[in-house]
Amino acid sequence: MREAVNKTLSNSPELQAFDYRLKAQEGQLQQAGRAPSPELSIELEDAVGSGNYTGLDSAQATVSIGWVLERGVRQRYIDAARAGSDLVAVEADIKRLDAAAETARRYLVSLGFQARMVNVDKTVQLARETIEAVARRVKAGKTPEAELLRAQAELARRKLEREDLEHELLSANRQLAAQWGATTLDFARVEGDILTLPQLASLDTLQSQLQQNPVFARLLSEQRLKKAELDLALAQEKPSWRVSAGLRHYQSTDDQALVAGITIPFGEGTRNPGRVAEVRANLAQIDLQQTVTRVRAETALFVLYEKLEHSVHVIETVRSDILPPLEQALTETRRAYNLGRYSYLELRSVQAELLDAQEALIEASIAAHQDIIEIERLTGMRIAQPTQE
Repeated sequence: MREAVNKTLSNSPELQAFDYRLKAQEGQLQQAGRAPSPELSIELEDAVGSGNYTGLDSAQATVSIGWVLERGVRQRYIDAARAGSDLVAVEADIKRLDAAAETARRYLVSLGFQARMVNVDKTVQLARETIEAVARRVKAGKTPEAELLRAQAELARRKLEREDLEHELLSANRQLAAQWGATTLDFARVEGDILTLPQLASLDTLQSQLQQNPVFARLLSEQRLKKAELDLALAQEKPSWRVSAGLRHYQSTDDQALVAGITIPFGEGTRNPGRVAEVRANLAQIDLQQTVTRVRAETALFVLYEKLEHSVHVIETVRSDILPPLEQALTETRRAYNLGRYSYLELRSVQAELLDAQEALIEASIAAHQDIIEIERLTGMRIAQPTQE
């Protein structure tokens, strides 16, 4: 599973698309740091007129450079762009965690079908042994031939079930390979024992790890972004000043003089009230969303942990209290059937009970591993380590 997850994180086209989002955000950050370009201004006055201003003899030529005093606005643009980059980076982390969890789910599906294949192979073998036992009794004249026909039909059904599982396993493996962008299979099986009982971390430990979930990091990044946008909106409340300085040449006297100027907008004190109100509301909404997310996460963790504990209890009960007596019962029933003490119906009944118990063990194991994956997705930590049986 670790290899499958690593291949997904390295090769998934969906994850690679996030690299371009990060590069685009880096471009925004670079652009936010650029100051407005200064402007060159050339003016010609008192020229090409009439009387004393005929021609260029009385002309005044002014060459000046002007620039805008941003008064802190540029730094606010930089802060907002940097907060946006942090948010995209956190979203990439969330996307990677989702991809890893989905790969684990797909891997578990394949592993589950492999376990079912092992179980159905046992049922096919059991059906063959039953046919042999029934055939001996039919040959001895102790059992009607109809029972042999029923046993043969049962074997055909089990073989058909195995064929169905083969197709399901092939499809599951193909869906797993698609997680890392592959369209052909270079493997036929996945490694792992789905029946291995996990060793669980405590619920208190898991709850303490909830804050490590990238979802909370995203909310914090969104909060920082909205705070930066609020600072920017407040900075834009202040009008930008414009200053200029240059030289003026008087053609009539062949003199030069320094000229300078400043432009200060005036009017209403608040230039951006709607934007400020919008950002303040968004910031307050994120504060509330953090509370909502925390409550939902803690509730989901509790529910998943309860389901996991139940699945583990089912596994232990089936493995220790149900399967051993049913296996012994099947041995005794088969011996009694061969001696003519039990009917075919009684033999089939015990076989069905044993097969149902084996399937219940597999399904409970799958459910337990599914809960583990979801808890690890929720907490961002590995909670289970395989233990030796």
